[in-house]
Amino acid sequence: MLRVLSTHLFLNQRLHPGLLELAARSGAQGVEVFAARQHFDYTSREHVAELAAWFRSNPLEAFSMHAPLFPDREMGRAGAPAVNVLHPEKARRIDAMDEIKRALESAEHIPFRNLVVHLGEREDGWSPRTIEYALTALEHLGAFAHPLGVRLLVENLTSEPTTPEHLVTILQMGHLDNVGICLDLGHAHITVGIAEAIGILGERIATVHVHDNHGSKDEHLWPGDGTIDWTATITALKALKAAPATVLEISQTQSGELTALPARIGQAFGRFA
Repeated sequence: MLRVLSTHLFLNQRLHPGLLELAARSGAQGVEVFAARQHFDYTSREHVAELAAWFRSNPLEAFSMHAPLFPDREMGRAGAPAVNVLHPEKARRIDAMDEIKRALESAEHIPFRNLVVHLGEREDGWSPRTIEYALTALEHLGAFAHPLGVRLLVENLTSEPTTPEHLVTILQMGHLDNVGICLDLGHAHITVGIAEAIGILGERIATVHVHDNHGSKDEHLWPGDGTIDWTATITALKALKAAPATVLEISQTQSGELTALPARIGQAFGRFA
């Protein structure tokens, strides 16, 4: 399994080459850059150029980017609306797709291979209209991403439209065989269970968001600090025909001292060896 570190671990800091170098020292083979403007300002030519230059000179892969969840630097705390491609208002859906495309444009300089996309928010319901909005968003974003060499990956969340079963329904109805799945283990643990999620999503799983929780809320803890059965989970993932990339996605609140991070990250990746 390819070892990938999500920069979600540093979400409250500006992403700079020093943090990428820390990821490389920790045993990561690639990174998933979290597109939040206070962290990775994809609208800044200077910030994009700085990271692009680093990736050109180093072996660490720009494996994926997580699409923005908010269009501001405060993650919505100042009142900015969420990036929601399933919103009932058409204008909000268009704004959401435009924001994701702004982030995607950075792939002209930073060679991301994948884009992880959220379909909606926690309160969104499941309906024929939801399917229509999801298909429109994935087709539109896919057409924008393809010339950039980027593949879309949809993530299971804790909402009705993003259960494993419903994600498969969306992809099958749209014949979107080129869209993969990012299986979030923490979200699956809270909802249908990891074993069931892997059974439903199967070979569509391209990447796995790795973090732990206690089964009731999305804590993004280090593996082993919650209640996920990691032995059973890793066995099920290794039984898939194509091994998905392991993307360690830990909360910034769990980062602690930077000097201790390489060992902690290496330990987490070691579970999947």
